[in-house]
Amino acid sequence: MAKRLVVLGAGESGVGAAILAQAKGYETFVSDMGEIKPHYAALLEQHAIPYEGGKHTPALILNADEVVKSPGIPDSAPMVKALIEQGTPILSEIEFAARYTHAKMICITGSNGKTTTTSLIYDMLRRAGLDVGLAGNIGNSLALQVAQQDHKYYVIELSSFQLDNMYDFRADIAILMNITPDHLDRYNFEFQNYIDAKMRITRNQRQEDAFVFWSGDPVIDREIRKLRPTATLYPFGEQSAVSNQQSAVSDQRMNVAYVDGGNLVVAAREPLELPVELLSLKGKHNQYNSMAAAITAQLLDIKNDVIRESLTQFEGVAHRLQYVATVRGVRWINDSKATNVNSCWYALEAMTTPTVLILGGKDKGNDYSEIDELVLQKCHTLVFMGLHNEKLMEHFGKLVERQKTASLKEKKPITIIDTHSLAEAVQACYGAAQEGDTVLLSPCCASFDLFKSYEDRGEQFMEAVRSL
Repeated sequence: MAKRLVVLGAGESGVGAAILAQAKGYETFVSDMGEIKPHYAALLEQHAIPYEGGKHTPALILNADEVVKSPGIPDSAPMVKALIEQGTPILSEIEFAARYTHAKMICITGSNGKTTTTSLIYDMLRRAGLDVGLAGNIGNSLALQVAQQDHKYYVIELSSFQLDNMYDFRADIAILMNITPDHLDRYNFEFQNYIDAKMRITRNQRQEDAFVFWSGDPVIDREIRKLRPTATLYPFGEQSAVSNQQSAVSDQRMNVAYVDGGNLVVAAREPLELPVELLSLKGKHNQYNSMAAAITAQLLDIKNDVIRESLTQFEGVAHRLQYVATVRGVRWINDSKATNVNSCWYALEAMTTPTVLILGGKDKGNDYSEIDELVLQKCHTLVFMGLHNEKLMEHFGKLVERQKTASLKEKKPITIIDTHSLAEAVQACYGAAQEGDTVLLSPCCASFDLFKSYEDRGEQFMEAVRSL
């Protein structure tokens, strides 16, 4: 008798998992509490996979041998709680798909930089002519690719939500960019719970596998000390020497990628040197992204000429410090992908002109104090854009009062403008910005108060700017 596999969530990952499950002989059923997009419904019907939308029917779900859960569904959802209580195994789509492929898995996670790093690694592998698929948070469903056109390599961006339901999965190369507070609303507002999810990327790794990570992150350093990963460590950072000689990588003393005299140096294999000014992706955070990608490429024996070509020609990721237009002498930048405070910090760090900053959206338990000093240094106007801006108003209102009373009197106090729609926010920025300024959409928050996704937010922003 065939095993019954139920898929919760009929999006990209869920439909892909259902198609793979059916191909492997499972009795398959898909259930989604929301409305199923026509494209995905058509795929399910094409493969004759039974499904339901707008509800979860317990009798059709609780009899599953295994469940593949969309990463967007929290464990607190009633149906998931019922499945956990009765002991039904719950997997991620990535975990399920990995059972049926022998491909080399290159997996990237982190609070920031993972999409850019994932895309850059994928670009390097493609330029090298490797048979590679892009999966996880970006690209197509891993399960669907395994079912229909399996590749020899997969470059996979993994969120903490996907890592939560991974158990036997093993990354041949695991890349961890950084760990800063994010999605705390999903982790009972306990930072350590989120940290534990991120560190699962090293789970099941062997000595012949690689763990690539930023050596300057104190959270990662602490966790490496505690967990002692089995994989071979490949740290990267700003300097060649690991600054903290008591760190978890002090036995190695050296980062395998770093900046030296204005050159990016990568030495996981034959050393590569490239002037930082030639990198296509600008800003210190993108130097780290470039290091992680180049280390990975060297570990896969990709030639340095190919790596250099990618680092100097890669065009970047949509909605991440994406130039939109120059209007009346003002540059407009779409950084809608900055859904947490640390991402906004990196965006502000890259700004070289006076800035009007747009913040706001669905707060995830954010601590905005992380960007206070950069806001004081770089911004003359803050525009809030969200249904509930009370927390922003309280925090930055106090910051402005502090600015007025501190030794910053040579600088005009920051202006705060409260808006509740994108159109209103863009018009406010248009009025506040002066020639030579930059308007930066880097919201710090999730998009789900006013938009379908950060992509939707970014697209609407760019359309509004181009209409000015």
